[in-house]
Amino acid sequence: MLTRDDLQQRDADDPLAGSRELFTGDGPDGTWDDGPQRRIYLDGNSLGRLPRATPAALARVVEQEWGRGLVGSWSHWVSQAGRVGDQLAAGVLGARPGEVLVSDSTSVNLYKLLRAGVDARPGRDVLVTTADEFPTDRYVVSGVARERGLTVREVEADIDSGLDPAVLAAALDDRVAVVVLSLVAYRSGALLDLAAVTAAAREHGALVLWDLSHAVGAVEVDLSAADLAVGCTYKHLNGGPGAPAFLYVRRELQESMRQPIQGWFGQRDQFDMGPGYVPADGVDRFAVGTPPVLATAAVEVGAGITAEAGIAAVAAKGRALTDVLVQLLDERVPQVRLASPRDARARGAHVVVEHPQAWQLTQALVDRGVVPDYRMPDRVRFGPAPLCTRFVDLGDAVDRLADVLATDAHLQYPATRSRVT
Repeated sequence: MLTRDDLQQRDADDPLAGSRELFTGDGPDGTWDDGPQRRIYLDGNSLGRLPRATPAALARVVEQEWGRGLVGSWSHWVSQAGRVGDQLAAGVLGARPGEVLVSDSTSVNLYKLLRAGVDARPGRDVLVTTADEFPTDRYVVSGVARERGLTVREVEADIDSGLDPAVLAAALDDRVAVVVLSLVAYRSGALLDLAAVTAAAREHGALVLWDLSHAVGAVEVDLSAADLAVGCTYKHLNGGPGAPAFLYVRRELQESMRQPIQGWFGQRDQFDMGPGYVPADGVDRFAVGTPPVLATAAVEVGAGITAEAGIAAVAAKGRALTDVLVQLLDERVPQVRLASPRDARARGAHVVVEHPQAWQLTQALVDRGVVPDYRMPDRVRFGPAPLCTRFVDLGDAVDRLADVLATDAHLQYPATRSRVT
């Protein structure tokens, strides 16, 4: 049995313990409230915390670069998407300079790279994804298939344990152009083997387009083994709500791929204002329009914190946190069923439990200062943030969960879901 003393000792031994002070807490003036009634935020896989350095970084851009520099600051801003992309590449994603670009939203980037990938594999008429893929990904795949007259081959994935590589392998053949998969499943946290899946697709001449949204900043990613990827920056990278996403294109593929949204930031010699569109060299050809300068400045701060901590250390703590959370749930809350892989090597940085009143349970927890989120069907997701969450926080959160269930307090809440869960 894990005791509070055990959890406190883990916190004392945590090499990332000091990183917590880099973020705004829930106490007065952004300090950390360590009292027994404190809020315990376990939704870092939906929205990361505010870094303390972000407001000053944004103020600098607003007051100095915009306020004083005005249009002259574009000489600095114009390269921002690639500069922050290189920061992500080196510090978080295992990619090379010139392979990552901060750009648009995850959905738009997914569309851009999927269309480009389809065009780079002429004569192939099948797209592959899973039936349990994140909704946006399935919707984009369906839309591109409709536009290009392709067939979608949806393979089954277990809602708890994720995609079986053997099931995927059986769906691959020489008709497949692009495979779209999440590295970490949004619903269960199941983790795929990026290198092995990519290699299996390459044997048939297909590309894999990875969605890293629930993986980046939480697990180790080595994009040197990948062809294409997209991901968001507002979860474990702490870029803020609505922060721009990123895309990755392996250097060797860039010149042979042409994305469908031909905006002036993806144009070679954009200020020549020429009559026709000629794609820029390198990863810049996957840009579209004027980039969100303020939002990207926030991404630069959040990504910098993760890079400084070291993604290997962050991922190791993520595995340790979720291992402890699984053990605590086993020991203290028998009323819920684990709906994530039990082996940390097969799991990202969030843990999911199933309960028939999961939505009501989520509401009761929030009112008691524990913030998870809800996902269909009947699942509560707990997303500890390795840079902020302590082991003792997990113990206190599980105790509050056990108390809610023991007293049936959750049954006092409405069963009808709100728009945001």
